[in-house]
Amino acid sequence: GSYRQWQEENIAPQVVFEILSPKNTKAEMSRKLEFYDTYSVEEYYLYNPMRCRLQGWQRQGKTLREIIPINDWISPRLGVRFIWNKSSLELYRPDGEKFLTTVELESQMRQEKKRADKEKKRADKEKKRADKEKKRADRLAERLQALGLSLEEE
Repeated sequence: GSYRQWQEENIAPQVVFEILSPKNTKAEMSRKLEFYDTYSVEEYYLYNPMRCRLQGWQRQGKTLREIIPINDWISPRLGVRFIWNKSSLELYRPDGEKFLTTVELESQMRQEKKRADKEKKRADKEKKRADKEKKRADRLAERLQALGLSLEEE
């Protein structure tokens, strides 16, 4: 989605992330960099997933300056760390936890679903066992009652 500055008390975004698509042109991205520079964005990051390339700019004084080197860079505004790992970009939260990729999230969700399904089966089995045991106890109580005996303590 687009940033709606008029809905944010006319405050410009402080950090901008752009992810290139095949249709983006160099000229278009240069215009965007100029635009964000003009409107005092503090940090601007541009990621090209086709080339697995990240560029970043940080405001120094009145202008955005390219961040070199970007590897192992920590965003001053967000506290997010950018690390290249075997030709992929990894981002880490300020607490050191890695932001998961969609593939990792899907895998984690599948594993959690398997765990939940297994737990549900275990709970269902335990409920059946408890129901069976209750029926058995009820039958025994009925037999005792028929014999004039009670399980109640007197």
